[in-house]
Amino acid sequence: MARFSTLYSSSKGNCVFIGASGGSILIDAGVSAKKIEYALTEIGEDARNIQAIFVTHEHTDHIGGLKAFAGRYGIKVFSSAGTLSALADSNVLDRRFDACPIDINGVETAGMKIVPFNTCHDCNEGFGYVIHTPDERKIAVATDLGNYSEEISRAISGCDLVMIESNYDRKMLMNGPYPYSLKCRIISEEGHLSNDECAQASRQLLDSGTTRFVLGHISAENNLPELAYNTSLNALCGAGAALGCDFTLETAPRLAPMKKIIF
Repeated sequence: MARFSTLYSSSKGNCVFIGASGGSILIDAGVSAKKIEYALTEIGEDARNIQAIFVTHEHTDHIGGLKAFAGRYGIKVFSSAGTLSALADSNVLDRRFDACPIDINGVETAGMKIVPFNTCHDCNEGFGYVIHTPDERKIAVATDLGNYSEEISRAISGCDLVMIESNYDRKMLMNGPYPYSLKCRIISEEGHLSNDECAQASRQLLDSGTTRFVLGHISAENNLPELAYNTSLNALCGAGAALGCDFTLETAPRLAPMKKIIF
């Protein structure tokens, strides 16, 4: 059985747990090692069983605890060559770490195959990931997306579970306190995905066979969990699907682990 939980999901830190019969991995380590250990304990998992960490990109909210956590447990780190270069330049990773670049063919670890796809974000070669479990389940983690490109759509279509970004409500963002330059960055092709864009993508994913949706990276300043939830819910139900029958939909808590999904 596949096991999935967001441990943290916000601009203050991101970390996702995925487990299967052969072991477990993390996607990102954007909070302290202590917080990651606590969150794993809360969902009934052991930090000592984490076999690899896959990094999406080098922004602090995705790598803030990487050096301490990977170093403490001797965990192998995977990411794009561009991200690893950025991490080396900032001294997040050094020669003591077992860090490996991966390409579009992916890598096998913890009994799973992890295949990356390119994302559109203002970073140095960002990746999202599709995880293939031993029982032929597929899980996608797709956040920090400036847009939902054809490449991303092809990569994650047909996944059983998709964690997808629903970062901001456009009205809240444009009427909020952020400087205009930051607002422009967020809505740009290298920024983040809005509720409406996420809802449209979710409807396409539903048509491809996805039945489990987790909305992540919900902004604390420019969004509300209920806004994100209802926007995608309306789109999915508008396609003729029924909540609890044809699909499940959850919002990832920002600062605490979500209840583990087992399927």
